[in-house]
Amino acid sequence: MLEDKLLVWKFKRGSKEALCHIYEKYRDDLLRIAAGLLNETSAAEDIVHDVFVVFVRSAKQFQLTGSLRGYLARCVVNRARNVNLSRRRRQTVSMDNAEPIALGSKRPDQWIICSEEFTQLSNSMAVLPYEQREAVILHIQGGMKFREIAKLQGVSDKTAQSRFRYGLTKLRSILNSEVTK
Repeated sequence: MLEDKLLVWKFKRGSKEALCHIYEKYRDDLLRIAAGLLNETSAAEDIVHDVFVVFVRSAKQFQLTGSLRGYLARCVVNRARNVNLSRRRRQTVSMDNAEPIALGSKRPDQWIICSEEFTQLSNSMAVLPYEQREAVILHIQGGMKFREIAKLQGVSDKTAQSRFRYGLTKLRSILNSEVTK
């Protein structure tokens, strides 16, 4: 936390090295969060880059009041929600007819190496209701506390915990049923 405050202080005074350090420090975590919420690596990369562009543009006004990681994660979650909302508006499909979204094409320079297990987990995560998927990803990948997730989702702490618990239970059920096939 103290390191982040120092980095933000340097960044606000024009240090490109501080911005690079912030980007390198949080990029992978933010990409995992975005990819988990969108189930698409190229869109996840776009969202993370957009968040950092806005972060750079708002450097003069930015005030760090909590965790930098938490702030950036909230920005990524909000952008992912907007992308998912616009996708739903463009295309409405019955849940009975919907298929899990597969990850985008594999390129050597991608930040994730898609193994069979990752693809299976990713497709299983896509089946979870969005609120549960968000709670699971933010707690596990984002390292956020339930109180932070609750605030972000606009629900009580207990509801955030329940969404996490129900999401994990459903995910286990989905993965266990695929193992027995």
